[in-house]
Amino acid sequence: MRQLIALLFILTLSACQTAPEHQTTFAWQYASVTELQQAMTDGDLSAEQLTQYYLQRIHAHNKQGAKLRAVNNLSENALADAKRLDRERQQGKIRGPLHGIPVLLKDNIDTADGMPNTGGSLLFAENYPQADAFFVQQLRDAGAIILGKANLSEWANFRSTRSSSGWSAIGGQAVNPYDRTRSTCGSSAGSAAAVAADFITLAVGTETDGSLICPAAVNGIVTIKPTLGLVSRDGIIPISHSQDTAGPMARSVTGAALLLDAMKAQDIEDSAGYPTETTFASHLKADGLNGKRIGVVRNLMGYNDLLDEQFEQQISILDAQGAEVVDVEMSTYGHYGSDEFTVLLYEFKQDMADYLKSANLPYKNLEDLIAGNNKLSEQELSLFGQELFEMANAQNDKEAYQQALANSKRLAGKEGIDAMLSENNIDVLIAPTTSPAWKIDPVLGDNYSGSASSPAAVAGYPHITVPMGYIQIGSEPALPVGLSFFGTARSEAELIEAAFAYEQATKHRKPPNLVVTD
Repeated sequence: MRQLIALLFILTLSACQTAPEHQTTFAWQYASVTELQQAMTDGDLSAEQLTQYYLQRIHAHNKQGAKLRAVNNLSENALADAKRLDRERQQGKIRGPLHGIPVLLKDNIDTADGMPNTGGSLLFAENYPQADAFFVQQLRDAGAIILGKANLSEWANFRSTRSSSGWSAIGGQAVNPYDRTRSTCGSSAGSAAAVAADFITLAVGTETDGSLICPAAVNGIVTIKPTLGLVSRDGIIPISHSQDTAGPMARSVTGAALLLDAMKAQDIEDSAGYPTETTFASHLKADGLNGKRIGVVRNLMGYNDLLDEQFEQQISILDAQGAEVVDVEMSTYGHYGSDEFTVLLYEFKQDMADYLKSANLPYKNLEDLIAGNNKLSEQELSLFGQELFEMANAQNDKEAYQQALANSKRLAGKEGIDAMLSENNIDVLIAPTTSPAWKIDPVLGDNYSGSASSPAAVAGYPHITVPMGYIQIGSEPALPVGLSFFGTARSEAELIEAAFAYEQATKHRKPPNLVVTD
């Protein structure tokens, strides 16, 4: 009965969109992190009420209503954590800008709160970690509430060459909140869709190549893929330690910067980790484009005419904000693809075996997982296979791997991004992020035409995508697309300045209209 009363209460709050205590107007739907924090400071909102609100949104539209299938699991501790943080606030202890703010984590991130870390696979349905991932503990220390786990492309989209992004055996097919017939992209599918649809204001995803950037762009939100090592790689079901990173997903650059500030910290157990004293929120500057020399990477275009048209319209906006815009080309683009693939296959086999050493599961290596999928073929392999698993399991040539790793890092980094920056005296590089969302096709898989993600992903450099408007295809719903900002290693602050200034000058983002299905 108490749960029913609480649900009815939250439904009433959602319907009237007013603050519960002082009855002042407060827009619950799509409120920013700073607005939510201010409402809690003013006493118009509590962390408990906010958590209840998001739980209601998920209940209404995850598996029923709009049926987005963006969330796999919810924490049984979330409301208790919210109440504890409310008590701390009443006592004058404010941990920071995320105090009392719920966060969703992609379902490939370890938490020690009774939620399994599944990677979307039935094989990991009983994978209960003994400890939080390093950065998850950072979030808890910052006052964030871990609300639950977001759906993803199973195994972070590294099982089959013709998978359907956003599908997992655990969570089903996540769909795009702007058009349910279209893809969320992946692999951080549920994280992006949840933020877009106001299931949460902040989420964490992960990327190896494009898994933050692509879903953020096609779901109309912001993400920051950080430099490799800025955020600890501990506690993430791996693909490749040379490219894997977690990153923040939000509806604004401000939200993403605040979340990144809470996530970053040097993990001395992470060989790529490094310290930074930078507070990224201090680089949210409205004049952040003024005086910057921006390079338009022309050979990261040309795969979608409507996308290119939308992108070209943004150049004058950058110019009006005081940026100097010049055309550049990445001479090494596309030359490292084969080497990257070799690296991902080799490291996946090794890194997965390392992860399994600390997991209480009946699998020791990739060969065991292949056998497990075969045993559960009706549930796991009915739509697409596991050819990437099989290819990775066959990788044994360490010398070839080491050469491929050196080649890919050099061609994407020093001779790619870094060369464009230095040879043209460029501060920031830009390109259209990726094509608008394609129709979901569980038979043939993703109709993926191109993206700006790979240079920064392979090099291990930072990359931000920001909404740059919408593309109308016939009479169908308008689809969001993104503008990418990327640069050299550890250049997050400069990228945030440019991305924030562009966002404030355009304010392109519009929330989706969730369509309730039968």
